[in-house]
Amino acid sequence: MVAESSRWRTLVLAYKTLGVVFGGLVTSPLYVYPSMPLVSPTTDDYLGICSIMVWTLTLIGVVKYASIALRADDQGEGGTFALYSLLCKNMNLGIRFSKSGAAASNVVPYEGTIKQSRLAKFFQKSVIATRVLLFIAMLGMCMMIGDGILTPAISVLSAIEGIRAPFPKFKQSMVEAVSAAILIVLFLLQRFGTSKVSFLFSPIMATWTLTTPLIGIYNIVHFYPAIFKSLSPHYIVTFFLRNGSHGWRLLGSIVLCITGSEALFADLGHFNKQSIQAAFMFAIYPSLALTYVGQTAYLIKHPNDFTDGFYKFIPKPVYWPMFIVSTLAAIVASQSLISAAFSVVKQSVVLDYFPRVKVVHTSPKKEGMVYSPEVNYTLMVLCLAIILIFGNGQQIGNAFGVVVCMVMVITTTLLTLVMIIIWRTPAILIALFFMTFFTMESVYVSAVLTKLPQGGWIPFAISLILAFIMFGWYYGRQRKLEFELRNKVDTSKLGDLLSDPSVHRVPGICFFYTSIQDGITPFLGHYIKNTKSLQEITIFTTLRYLMVPKVEPQDRLHITELGAPGTYRCVIQYGYADNLDLKGDEFVRQVTAGLQRCSGEQDLEDQKWGQDVDITDIVHVRGKTRFYVGKNAGWFDRYMLPFYEAMHKNCTSGLPELGIPMSQLIEVGMLYEV
Repeated sequence: MVAESSRWRTLVLAYKTLGVVFGGLVTSPLYVYPSMPLVSPTTDDYLGICSIMVWTLTLIGVVKYASIALRADDQGEGGTFALYSLLCKNMNLGIRFSKSGAAASNVVPYEGTIKQSRLAKFFQKSVIATRVLLFIAMLGMCMMIGDGILTPAISVLSAIEGIRAPFPKFKQSMVEAVSAAILIVLFLLQRFGTSKVSFLFSPIMATWTLTTPLIGIYNIVHFYPAIFKSLSPHYIVTFFLRNGSHGWRLLGSIVLCITGSEALFADLGHFNKQSIQAAFMFAIYPSLALTYVGQTAYLIKHPNDFTDGFYKFIPKPVYWPMFIVSTLAAIVASQSLISAAFSVVKQSVVLDYFPRVKVVHTSPKKEGMVYSPEVNYTLMVLCLAIILIFGNGQQIGNAFGVVVCMVMVITTTLLTLVMIIIWRTPAILIALFFMTFFTMESVYVSAVLTKLPQGGWIPFAISLILAFIMFGWYYGRQRKLEFELRNKVDTSKLGDLLSDPSVHRVPGICFFYTSIQDGITPFLGHYIKNTKSLQEITIFTTLRYLMVPKVEPQDRLHITELGAPGTYRCVIQYGYADNLDLKGDEFVRQVTAGLQRCSGEQDLEDQKWGQDVDITDIVHVRGKTRFYVGKNAGWFDRYMLPFYEAMHKNCTSGLPELGIPMSQLIEVGMLYEV
């Protein structure tokens, strides 16, 4: 019964993935052939192109992503940053969690680690290698977003342009206006959550996934039944021998058949491995293969129709129904990029490698289903700008795919490291994997680089800007953490600090928020120096974010007693679906109950705190460090630290929405001179 229920749940999730994960990939037939700069193509040219597309889908889609990459998840999350997180945990490089409260020295160990490889030890010893690994992961995440900004624009524009064939008077400006309006509605729908959006969109993508291969089969039978001979790699070899450098440049357009495959891995947190694999292997892959083979069969008999290679191969009796389906499918295609962007930004925010933005969990059952208003509306503005800049799908196709090919190379590199360090895969299999995919993807990268002057520089520039933002945030957080660790108060010296006769212990409870668990935050010394007082009960509080929906009430608070009288450490654990609320009597009762268990009844009587605590005697204190860039600071700090301060000033608070009354909140500021 349990196994049957699990299979049914996997099938339901697989159905939902059609509306979220595979939109960009499965709608690529709309623009692949129209984006190719073909010159008097022959039958052998089309057979070679078809062979390249089918084998690219098979090797990169089926083998690399569906069979290998999906196994390399980090607690159910996918994407390049998840691979980086997985490697860091295994190599004990130290991942910082902004909401977990862990310091940089705290390590999240990988449970499967028995004996580390020589490569892992190399990364531990080499600061440069560690920074290069971080930069590669950051660049991969930023490039996926940068290139993916083009996906909604090219998909919707390519679909709406189909109306111009039967209605030539329908101007291109009207196509742009309709496409922009559709995208605005799509982005406004994101606030309702991935689950609701996917259930709404999945019937559309299921219809598209079923109808396009049926039309492909019709074209195969009607125009060129011998098309399946193109599956022989022989036609790939002869294609390049015959076309030379022109054939190599065509790879920049042919690669569009696999763009969107990275979302297959990046969207893993929204669903699960089994559902994505089932949907891709049994629906998406055969659908794409038959559609491309069918398109090619039509173009062999109509070689000059490649500029409108999708709508021309649709039989006239079903033209308008397919126009409606393709338009709706193009709208849904944008969802894969949007969901992937939410996932990777959420991962980097949790790891404290990206400025804090609001992340809303839209499902109480699935941790990866998230929504970020700031990310959503930024993507919307950029997508609309792309439509205004380029104007039609064919021109966007010239700029499309530039950096997504680089993301594929980055994923291959990180997967190779996972095979060596974590999976301990046999050397021959590692070499076979790396040489096959790195070589193939590098050839694609070399071809798409020729598209930089044609507009490919736009997603590339966006990627570099995002990478600069991430690195600036990471650098500033590292410098702040180094300052706190260097100036922390040792717990053994806490008693000496409080035994100063000038320091008065006043009635009440003070929650002192800190990200350091090994020692006491330096803000305490700054606070005592300026106020000459401290509450009789001071609780150094750390918020720890866990990758679970909810934390059981009995596991939420972990309280330990420190050496000095009336001082305690409290770790508040919460899951992604928990709603933290630190105001009111209930929270105070939970803490005082924990303090009673920690201190014992005798201490309770002596300190006279417990059920009679006055709510007005509670204060919440958090520190706020700012950099002061002095005259002796290096040129790098002079530019990078003010940039970090500007981002920090405008991002959301490091503390979640805790519901703390403003009258009880105190911020302690400290200047850190560089």
